[in-house]
Amino acid sequence: MKGIKASPGIAIGKVYILVKKINAEKRTIEDVDKELKRLDNAMIKSSDQLQSIKEKLKNDGKEDTAKIFEAHNMILQDVEFVNQIKTQIKNEKVNSEYAVYSVTKTYEEMFNKIEDKYLRERAADVRDVGERIIFNLMGKVKDLSELPKGTIIVAEDLVPSDTATVDRTKVSAFVTETGGTTSHTAIISRIMEIPAVVGAKGITSKVKTGDTIIVDGSEGEIIINPDSKTIEIYNKKKNEYTAYRKRLNLLKDLPAVTLDGKQVLLEANIGTPNDMETVLKNDAEGIGLFRTEFVYMDRDDYPTEDEQFEQYKEVVSAMNGKRVTIRTLDIGGDKDIPYFNMEKEANPFLGCRAIRLCFKRTDMFKTQLKAILRAAVYGNVSIMYPMISDLKEVLRANEILDEAKKELEKDNIPYSKDVKVGIMVEIPSAAIMADKLAEYVDFFSIGTNDLTQYTLAADRGNNSVKEYYNYFNPAVIRLIKNCIDASHKYGKYTAMCGEMASNPDAAKILLGLGLDAFSMSASSILEVKDIIRNTTYEECKKLAQKALEY
Repeated sequence: MKGIKASPGIAIGKVYILVKKINAEKRTIEDVDKELKRLDNAMIKSSDQLQSIKEKLKNDGKEDTAKIFEAHNMILQDVEFVNQIKTQIKNEKVNSEYAVYSVTKTYEEMFNKIEDKYLRERAADVRDVGERIIFNLMGKVKDLSELPKGTIIVAEDLVPSDTATVDRTKVSAFVTETGGTTSHTAIISRIMEIPAVVGAKGITSKVKTGDTIIVDGSEGEIIINPDSKTIEIYNKKKNEYTAYRKRLNLLKDLPAVTLDGKQVLLEANIGTPNDMETVLKNDAEGIGLFRTEFVYMDRDDYPTEDEQFEQYKEVVSAMNGKRVTIRTLDIGGDKDIPYFNMEKEANPFLGCRAIRLCFKRTDMFKTQLKAILRAAVYGNVSIMYPMISDLKEVLRANEILDEAKKELEKDNIPYSKDVKVGIMVEIPSAAIMADKLAEYVDFFSIGTNDLTQYTLAADRGNNSVKEYYNYFNPAVIRLIKNCIDASHKYGKYTAMCGEMASNPDAAKILLGLGLDAFSMSASSILEVKDIIRNTTYEECKKLAQKALEY
């Protein structure tokens, strides 16, 4: 079947259907002893999983996060908690899933009534433990890190919190029913260098866990339960793709310069320090976008200043003097974190997200800014504000940045005073007013994913309007050109960190428009470098002029 090509490469493996909903429907059981044994097995499996996760986090130096899973294991071992579940099974002759759900719900309600904020928030821990037990009773995996090697994850959709625990050595590919080329599944799969096909409608009903499928992320093809001949053909294609990547590897350490001498920077987009191996392997000349929201995910509470500092420092140090552009928190839209307790909005993409949320939670924002300023001591760091719509927001964000500096100064904590500050241009109003904004910032970085959907009123994740979502539309191209020209007028630079920057078909047009830096998934860098090194700037300028007039 056909989907949308999201991340190149070919994978052949076993399906794992990601089920996000738990089934705790009440059922009457006949054999109580058998049901209790079933519960015991699920408890043991849950405890083993929690112990394994805790040890892995400790080995990765994430002691604070490891303590969360240690606490979860303590809940699992709580005699009263376990006895209440077993008593309900015995007395009411109900299935384990329902008993676990029922008792967990009681504990949740009890914790929610406690006045102490810390104790009240432990309700989420109890719920998480309960869900883990139920997932194991259902025979499902709660943490994607627990999947066997060679797994192909098939789901209706994957959000950042789903992929936060993925072990890239075990997962061969992603396939989703929804999403497009700029969906988070597509973005994350490219960062992780995992083949992916999105927008494959009906896939979850056509395959089951354990089926063998082939995923061709380069063509958007999915082949279900292929015969041996087809597997042989795709193994050959897989080897050919590997050979192509090896040829591109010869471009490492060579500059991204055209045949007539025009040079640009090719940088990488990352989500966590774990992405650095791919960044260095693909010869990135910097980090053009550090998506810091991933630092806030896969945890039950806000990361502390020190926790953030350590993660930012790790990336900055690894880049050894090359530019690292750290985007401040961009939560909202299609990115939600449970402990943020954000209000439900009718249209979250146009709601309280990114910089707007930071202005409402200034303590959280200031904590992040202080961590970034401290990490900047160890290298070349730029701060980037997302979702800027006018100059007032830039000035307000800079006021909070100044407060963060003063607090660090007061506490005698070392920080860099030379951090450059820029904005992500993803709202049309910012692109239109680029000539005014350029006076007050050090750089622009164009986020074409949102800029395109806002300009053309086409949801980037909605397949029903995918023909309208087109960043080659001349209206989008003209906004990009406006930003580039405005920045150059004031001696500043313009980068692009949206997925358009990694599109081989867009590379020459963007070069011709005068783009200074391309930032993309690290796996795309060498392919784009190959295109740039085999063209001329003059040819690119002609293509750009045509794109503006189309």
